[in-house]
Amino acid sequence: MSHVSTAHLNLWKKRLGGVPDWVWEQTDLETLVLADNGLSEVSEQIGRLKKLRMLDLGHNELTRLPDALGGLEGLTDFLYLHDNRLTVLPLSLGMLTKLRYLNISENAFEALPEWVCTLASLIELRASGNQLTSLPDSFGRLSRLRELHLRNNRLTSLPEAAGDLNELRQIDLRGNPLTHLPANIAALPRLEKLDLRWVDTLVWPSWIIDLEARGCAVYR
Repeated sequence: MSHVSTAHLNLWKKRLGGVPDWVWEQTDLETLVLADNGLSEVSEQIGRLKKLRMLDLGHNELTRLPDALGGLEGLTDFLYLHDNRLTVLPLSLGMLTKLRYLNISENAFEALPEWVCTLASLIELRASGNQLTSLPDSFGRLSRLRELHLRNNRLTSLPEAAGDLNELRQIDLRGNPLTHLPANIAALPRLEKLDLRWVDTLVWPSWIIDLEARGCAVYR
């Protein structure tokens, strides 16, 4: 099957079941959408797409990912992995140090991989709808992070290191069994929105009032 090579390929909801081999020959691709195709695996051949800036593998049935993903050094814009059946991620993804947006929501992660904290360019992290019980202590290394979406997990607290995320604008913690939040969150200079709806277990700390007084919207 011959296809004209372009920089953008959208195969959203094409009922593919598997990725056709001709896709891996499109080595000039910058964006590739394979969402909602019933995919259970992705070939290591994806490593040939060195120019990819955006990859969407959301809404599939993936239980694992190819190690070759970590070799896509041009992947700077978006990596969508949401709504799959993932429990682990390849260690190689820690090499994507230019990636700005990562979505691993609606999977089955019980822990956030430590290497996620090495993604120094990350601006937005979405990990809602998993089974996370804690975040790594090294979380504070995500110094550029602006949005943190952790709705519907099993978090009882955040690490003290969350107070080091000075670029944070939004934190979504809805539906977590929180019992404690570190007080240094109140000192985050750019925080605009803290969403704590559907959290029945938290004893509300007094510093929440200070946050609201300086203009941060706290939803409860």
